[in-house]
Amino acid sequence: MLESTWQWFLGGGSQQILLTAIVFLLIGVFLGARMRSPREDKQADAANRGDSSFFKGVQYLLSNDHDQAIEEFTKSVQVNSDTIETYVTLGNLYRSRGDIDRAIRIRQNIILRPNIDEQIKIGALFDLGQDYRKGGFLNRSLRTFLQVSQKNPGDVRTLKEIERIYEGLKDWENAYATRQKIARLEKGHHEHILAHHLVEAGKVCQENEDVVKAKTLFNKAISTQKQCVDAYLHLGDLHFERQDYKKAIAAWKKVAEAAPHFTFLAYGRLEGAYTRMKNLEPVEVFLKECARLNPDAFTHMALARYLYSKNDVAGALKEINSALALNPGFWEARRFRGQMFLNGGAEEDILADYGEIIEGLNIPYLRFRCVQCGFEPSELLWQCPQCNRWDTIGLINGKEAPSIPFINKI
Repeated sequence: MLESTWQWFLGGGSQQILLTAIVFLLIGVFLGARMRSPREDKQADAANRGDSSFFKGVQYLLSNDHDQAIEEFTKSVQVNSDTIETYVTLGNLYRSRGDIDRAIRIRQNIILRPNIDEQIKIGALFDLGQDYRKGGFLNRSLRTFLQVSQKNPGDVRTLKEIERIYEGLKDWENAYATRQKIARLEKGHHEHILAHHLVEAGKVCQENEDVVKAKTLFNKAISTQKQCVDAYLHLGDLHFERQDYKKAIAAWKKVAEAAPHFTFLAYGRLEGAYTRMKNLEPVEVFLKECARLNPDAFTHMALARYLYSKNDVAGALKEINSALALNPGFWEARRFRGQMFLNGGAEEDILADYGEIIEGLNIPYLRFRCVQCGFEPSELLWQCPQCNRWDTIGLINGKEAPSIPFINKI
């Protein structure tokens, strides 16, 4: 029994529910023992029946049997309807199994009770906000959490719930303002989140053709966090749309300084700008410099594409081989090299390359994963859609390389 209880705690699924129930139960038992008068002895049997059902409910929670736990807790409140704590536990159980309507009714019942302790009311309001959010009622959830925040302005947990909803509603200005409040109350690094909020707000302005405000927001994001890759990329895009190619190139090149492992995101953009300027020579210089300073597979791949576009087949082959030496599982590079061999009619090289492909078929291709919750998106995202954390998604093992949007056809 002890081992299964410990495993249940590690699982964490109902940990908060059980801990809340047990803490309130112990407090209630202690206070009841100290405060009970002889006149209350006649009610002791009924209370004991309620406690018995409560304990059974806790045991069912330990067994992860939520349906039976709900049944026993319901019996407990039928015997003693004044046990607010049991109602709280019931509400949490209903929410955990997706019965949002019942959870909401329980919270509302607690809030409307007369002479209720203010802290219990605030707790019920917070739970109600979570119920609304889980049920998809974001506006109701937001209003409820704002009520909680008014009553308890220093509660970081509530502010994070508010921020999460603003992000879900794409209300980036209010999300930014909320994160500023959090930063004043909680120690830690908040710059990257603030920067992302500014960039997202800038993207909205860019879509609405409010160029001046978008530019201001992108620059503010960079001032907030120098490593904000998304800000450099979209600031460059803004300049590119206005045909200010030199400024666009300057912004994109800063990605290599801020976060070298994300430089590949700028390659296609740079190629487009230099093409418009009818001068692709700087692309080669930049790629060779990146390959020297940060020798990763996708930089060599981009350089190989560029050299091949100049009919430098030998140079392209050298670079593609360097990419595959760094990352044998880079299938985009293998596809490109195979196409080169096919175009050149090099039969022996084609056969040798095919043999390498067969041997490496068990090597996984490019995959991304969130280090916080383990979610694996199909593309690189700055915010994890599952745990809502910023900058937690990266390449698995840091080895696989993404497809390079640089001169896509050979």
